[in-house]
Amino acid sequence: MRSKNQSPVNTKIIILGLFFLLLLSVIAWSSSSSFIAENDDLSDSAAAACPSLPSTPTCTKTPPSLANALVHYVTTNITPQQTLKEISVSSRVLEKKSPCNFLIFGLGHDSLMWDSLNHGGRTVFLEEEKAWIEHIREKLPTLESYHVTYETRVNQADELIESGMEDDCKVVGDPRISRCQLALKGFPDDIYNTEWDLIMVDAPTGYHDEAPGRMNAIYTAGLMSRNRKNGETDVFVHDVDRSIEDKFSKFFLCEGYLTEQEGRLRHFVIPSHRTGSGKPFCP
Repeated sequence: MRSKNQSPVNTKIIILGLFFLLLLSVIAWSSSSSFIAENDDLSDSAAAACPSLPSTPTCTKTPPSLANALVHYVTTNITPQQTLKEISVSSRVLEKKSPCNFLIFGLGHDSLMWDSLNHGGRTVFLEEEKAWIEHIREKLPTLESYHVTYETRVNQADELIESGMEDDCKVVGDPRISRCQLALKGFPDDIYNTEWDLIMVDAPTGYHDEAPGRMNAIYTAGLMSRNRKNGETDVFVHDVDRSIEDKFSKFFLCEGYLTEQEGRLRHFVIPSHRTGSGKPFCP
């Protein structure tokens, strides 16, 4: 999620453009709703939602999350790590599904953007470094984030993918009671009890041998998606140019569920496995 490399200025400008488009959509929706309400002679109910139609400025006021995001990205020289094309893959899904439940492995310079694009929904960030969480909270206190501990190391990836082939890792259920070595069990209970519409794996650190790696995060994202009561989950994995992200996403999120790849980002759509008995782990 965080990187010392800066993205081109053009990326920053177009990200700001996305926010303005979202803001215009909110304003257009509010204005059209007011027009319909007046023409249907529903002024009483409309007034309750938006008093003193149509002159009150609160009807088209910029939502605080969007206003904060615009100010943040206009005044910072740090831009998100993902490219514009990569960001666009996830933002298109958010445009259709938001407000929704969005779980993100990683807390970084793009976090406020994701939270704002999911305006009205719930966006939660899982981060490995406590000091980084405190640093971000000082600047962006409205973001919901939790500390996560990983016990694995990148140099254990080959061993872990072999363990993932065992039958215990193909059983769909709550990660807290899974017998699979790859299942993460240390999240707050609310994380497991929530059905996530989108999950993005952009952490933990995975670029050197002693880093935790994303093996467990990718597997657990797939398990939580399969374990939802019904429907489907959009799962995004970043940095698939690296060996672990490439192999683990193909194996545990399944190539049969892969719908799109843009640059270093893969998009999987994983359906519930609880609604149909006998559904194979991968199609």
